[in-house]
Amino acid sequence: MMNYYSPLTYVVPPDEEGFYLKTILQNRMGLSRKLLSRLKLTEQGITVNGKREYISIKVNGGDVIEIRMQEEESEDILPQDLPLEILYEDEHLLIVNKESGMIVHPTHGHYLNTVANAAVHHWKERGENVRFRPVHRLDQETSGVLAIAKNPYVHQQISEQMIAHSITKEYLAIVHGTVAEDRGTIDAPIDRDPEQPHVRIVTPSGYRAVTHYETVRRYDGITLVRLMLETGRTHQIRVHMKHLGHPLLGDKMYGPEADFAAGEAPGADDAAGPALARQALHAYRLGFVHPGTRERVEFTAPLPADMQAVLDACE
Repeated sequence: MMNYYSPLTYVVPPDEEGFYLKTILQNRMGLSRKLLSRLKLTEQGITVNGKREYISIKVNGGDVIEIRMQEEESEDILPQDLPLEILYEDEHLLIVNKESGMIVHPTHGHYLNTVANAAVHHWKERGENVRFRPVHRLDQETSGVLAIAKNPYVHQQISEQMIAHSITKEYLAIVHGTVAEDRGTIDAPIDRDPEQPHVRIVTPSGYRAVTHYETVRRYDGITLVRLMLETGRTHQIRVHMKHLGHPLLGDKMYGPEADFAAGEAPGADDAAGPALARQALHAYRLGFVHPGTRERVEFTAPLPADMQAVLDACE
């Protein structure tokens, strides 16, 4: 017997009477062709007023359309009892405040101690069968709001909002130096460094990348900035702030040579505040239209203790 997630419902308004069911599913509920094909093959995947129907039928005003997806599991991810700060959860979404140093998804040679391990354990404890589907990624050292879809429809819907640039993604960063402008936009293409493929650089031949920034507060030798992403290139904020002349504090890949690894003695240029064991970047705010309720939602995570300690030391 198949087990299903909670259904997603659409009630046909009077002005859509006579529409084909396929039109409603694709244009009103936003199903992709791939997901629609998958649901057509599932016994309770698509129903109208509780009855399985062909997508070629015409609907009536007031008809209740429901889609149901089969429960899934991430069989390749080991459940692990790890701290997981949950900001929000319902049957569609899990929103967490990822701590710095935690990888989002297991990789080759790194199968444990990830957000995925913690989330799968959390769902097992709740008796839920859910496949781990992060909607976006955060670098290992970046902390903050991370959205995880609990079914393929929600993942698809939020991913499409990202492609359409309708999602709000706001970061807080501590950067070297005093940022003179109160606000600005960095529109500079990014691509791989041909000499170091794991490093990104600003180059005319790169992919379009746009970052908007605002100066929150200036301290002695450092600045707290708020950054809004219009595009989502790998390492975009870190590369753009270096390009602006204000690399992130603690960034060992894009920061100045004066940055030092945790445990080493600070150099002269680091007198502005205590050392950080990672780049000072925090995903502060994430906003989007909830695929289940179709209402705009917004989630925030407070500045983490290590970044706050740097600012406190500069007061």
